[in-house]
Amino acid sequence: MDFTKSFVRAKNPCADGFRWYLRHHRDGADYQQVLDALVEDGRVDDACWLLEKLGATNAVLAVDRLECDALVFAGSLDVHGSIEVGSVLRAGGSIRCGGPIRAGRAVSAGGDIRAAGGLDCGGAVRCEGSILADWQVRVGGDLRAGDMKVAASVDCVGLLCTQGQASVQGDLLVGGDCTARALSVRGRLQVSGSLRVCQGLVSDGGVDCGAHLEAGLGIRSRGDVRAGGAIRAGEGLDAAGEIRAGRGYGVFAGLCVQRQNWESSARVSARRKPEDLLSGFWVAAEAGHAD
Repeated sequence: MDFTKSFVRAKNPCADGFRWYLRHHRDGADYQQVLDALVEDGRVDDACWLLEKLGATNAVLAVDRLECDALVFAGSLDVHGSIEVGSVLRAGGSIRCGGPIRAGRAVSAGGDIRAAGGLDCGGAVRCEGSILADWQVRVGGDLRAGDMKVAASVDCVGLLCTQGQASVQGDLLVGGDCTARALSVRGRLQVSGSLRVCQGLVSDGGVDCGAHLEAGLGIRSRGDVRAGGAIRAGEGLDAAGEIRAGRGYGVFAGLCVQRQNWESSARVSARRKPEDLLSGFWVAAEAGHAD
C-alpha cells in the first residue's frame, strides 16, 4: 500500500497530522513504515487513527521477545517470550505471546490475544476476538472482548464487556458494569456496578453486585447472591447462601417462564427464603441445585 499526498488527504486527517506527513513522507511510503515513523516521533494516537482507517494486513512480526515504548503494527504479532511495552500495544491482527504481556497504557488487537503468562495493562484492553490467558489478567481501565477464558483471576478497574462467553477460573473483580453473553466464575464474583448476563450465570464463590443483577436464564452460586439493586433471573435462582436484593428492591425469578411452569423451571432456593422474593417457586435449600 503506497501513501501519496492525495491518498492521505482522502482519509480526512487532522491538519497537524497532514502537515507531519508532508514534512516526512511527501513522496509516499509504505503503510507500516508510516506507522513506525509516527510512533517513533511520539505520535502514537495518530498511528492508531491510521490503523483504524486502513485496517489490518496479513503481515506477521515473529520475534523471540518484544520490548519497546510503544508499538502499532498493522498485522499480527507472534512473540515466543514476553512482551514489555511502556505505553500502547496495538495490532491490526492477533497477538500471540508465549510469556506475559505488560503494557503501561493500552492493549488492542483486531484478532485474538493469547498470553501464556497472563496480561497486565495499566489502561484499557480491547480485543475483537478472544482473550485467552494461562495466568491472571489485570486491567487498569475498561476491558472489551469477544470471548474470554482465563486460567486464574481477573481484576478490571473499569467496565468489563464480552460479546460471547466469559470463563474465569479464579476471582472476577470488576470496578464498573459487567456484561456477558454467558458467565462462569470458579472463585468470587464482585461487580461494583450492574451485572447483566444474557444467558446463564454460575459462580462457585458467591456473587456480590453493587447495582442491578440480571440473567436471561438461571443464576447458580455456591455462596451468597447479593445485589444493591434488583435481582432478576429469566429462569431459576439457586444459592447455597443467602439471596438478598438492595433495600426497596425485589428478587424476581421465572421472568421468561410461564407461571404454570415455575415449579420445574423457575425454582428459587437459598439458605432461607428472601423477604423480597416477588416471583418464582420457592423450595427448601436442601432441594436446590447449588452443589
